[in-house]
Amino acid sequence: MEDDALIAQAQAWLAEDPDPDTREELARLIDAHDLPELTARFSGTLQFGTAGLRGELGAGPLRMNRSVVIRAAAGLAAYLKKQGTPHGDDTAGLVVIGYDARHKSAAFAEDTAAVMTGAGLRAAVLPRPLPTPVLAFAIRHLGAVAGVEVTASHNPPRDNGYKVYLGDGSQIVPPADAEIAAEIEAITSLTTVPRPTTGWETLDDTVLDAYLARTDAVLSPASPRTARTVYTAMHGVGRDVLLAAFARAGFPAPDLVTEQADPDPDFPTVAFPNPEEPGAMDLAFAKARETDPDLVIANDPDADRCAAAVKDGGDWRMLRGDEVGALLAAHLVRRGATGTFAESIVSSSLLGRIAEKAGLPYEETLTGFKWIARVDGLRYGYEEALGYCVDPDGVRDKDGITAALLLTELASELKSDNRTLLDLLDDLAVEHGLHATDQLSVRVQDLDLIAAAMRRLREQPPTELAGLRITKAEDLNEGTAALPPTDGLRYTLDGARVVVRPSGTEPKLKCYLEVVVPVATKQALPKARTKATSLLTTIKRDLSAAAGI
Repeated sequence: MEDDALIAQAQAWLAEDPDPDTREELARLIDAHDLPELTARFSGTLQFGTAGLRGELGAGPLRMNRSVVIRAAAGLAAYLKKQGTPHGDDTAGLVVIGYDARHKSAAFAEDTAAVMTGAGLRAAVLPRPLPTPVLAFAIRHLGAVAGVEVTASHNPPRDNGYKVYLGDGSQIVPPADAEIAAEIEAITSLTTVPRPTTGWETLDDTVLDAYLARTDAVLSPASPRTARTVYTAMHGVGRDVLLAAFARAGFPAPDLVTEQADPDPDFPTVAFPNPEEPGAMDLAFAKARETDPDLVIANDPDADRCAAAVKDGGDWRMLRGDEVGALLAAHLVRRGATGTFAESIVSSSLLGRIAEKAGLPYEETLTGFKWIARVDGLRYGYEEALGYCVDPDGVRDKDGITAALLLTELASELKSDNRTLLDLLDDLAVEHGLHATDQLSVRVQDLDLIAAAMRRLREQPPTELAGLRITKAEDLNEGTAALPPTDGLRYTLDGARVVVRPSGTEPKLKCYLEVVVPVATKQALPKARTKATSLLTTIKRDLSAAAGI
C-alpha cells in the first residue's frame, strides 16, 4: 500500500471509531507516521470464520475493537434477517449475548446488543461476565435464534474474540460462516449501522439458575459426593458458577487457589491462561500439596474447558485431555449411558474402543465442538484440548463446569472403593491397550512458517516415523468419506497415528501423536509405558525434522 493511501485509510477509520481508547492509539500512530505499525493493522481485515473472530486488541481492521465488533454484529444481524428470524410466537428473533471478563468484553457485548436492536431484532445480555457454557445453554433455554459470546477463551491477555452460535445452541459451521462474512464485508461504513442507546434487555439470574438446575441431570441421584478438590479459575469467570454447582450437588466446597480466583483480564500469575501451558498449574499444585485433596480441577478463563490433576506417587501431575476423556466415557458407560460417543480426529482412539466394547455408536469429526455438537444422537463428546460435552441436551458445546461435576462424582465413587482415577486408567489400559498421546506444538510469530511446514510435508511426505512404517497417508484437504475437507494431514502407522494441522485459534502448528501398546496384565504396564514414551519421543523428533520445524 502506498504511504499516502495507508495514512488516508487510517484517517478514515479514525473518523468513524466510536472508542476513545483506540482513537487515541490510532491518532498517535498517524501523527508519528508509524508506517510499519499502521501496515500491520491495515493490510487486511480480521477474518470471520467458524471460530468467529479472535485477535489482538487495538485499532484497525486487523485488530479486535469496537469498530470491528459493530461490523461483525451488523453482518450477523443481516444474515439472521435473511434466514427469517421469527421464532415461535415472537415477532422478532432473540439474540442472547454473553461475555467474559477480558478487556473490552463488556463494551463489545453492549455494542452487539445495540446493533441487534437497531436491526429490529431482540437482544438480551447476560447479567455479568459468565462462563461460555451458560450462554450456550441460554440460547436453547430461551428459544433464541442466535447467540454471541465475547471471549478469547485461553488466549493471551492482549486478545479478545467473538464466538457465534445459531439457534440450535451450536457454534456456526460452513456455509453459515462464509455467508455471515459476506454480510460483514458489505458493511462499508459504521454510519449505516443503527445503534440505539436503549431497547435491549439485561437478563437477571433466572437463566443462570436454570443452568444450575440443569446440572442435576449430569449426576446419578444416589452417587457418593465425598471427593475433596482444589480449584483454580485461572483468573477467569468460572469460580462462582462452579462453587454454586458443587454446593448444589453436595460436594465438599473446593479449596480455591486464591491468587487466581478473581477475574483479572491481565492474568498476572500465568504467561498464558491455559491449564495446558507450562507453569499455569503451579499455584494449584502448591495448594494441593498443602491440602492433599483427591483431585485438582482447573477451568480456562471462560470455563468451557476443564483440566484435572491427580497425585501420582509423591507429587501432582496433570491428566492429559485424552485421559480425562476416557475416564468420563468409562464412567458414563458404567452408568448405562446410551447414544453416540463422539470425538475429534485429533483425540485418542481409545474412545472408539470403549464405545465398541459397550455396543454404542461412535463417530469421529473434524476438530472443534462446532462439529462434535452436531453428531446425531450425541450422548458424549470430547476433544483432547480439555473440552468435554457431558450433557448435550443442556449445553451443545464443551462445558467445563458440568465436566468438573462428573469427574468429581467419578473420583468420589472410586474413593468409596479405595481406588483412584489412576487405578481406573490402568484398568482401561489392560482392557483396551495402553493408548499414550502427546503433542508437538510450535508457536510462531510468522504464519508463513506454518504454511511452509505443511507444504514441505505434502511435497516430501515421510515414509516412516520412529522406525514405524506409515501404512496410510491422508491429505485431509481432499476430505474423506466421513469428513469434509480441512487443512490437515493424517498418518496411520503400525501401532501409532499422527495428525498435523494449523491451529484455528492461535498462531500454532499442532501435531497430535498417539501410540497403542498392547498390555496383558497390570504388572506389564510399567514396561508398556516406557516403550510408549520412547516411541512418542522419537516420533516427535522425526516428525519435527520432516516438517522442518
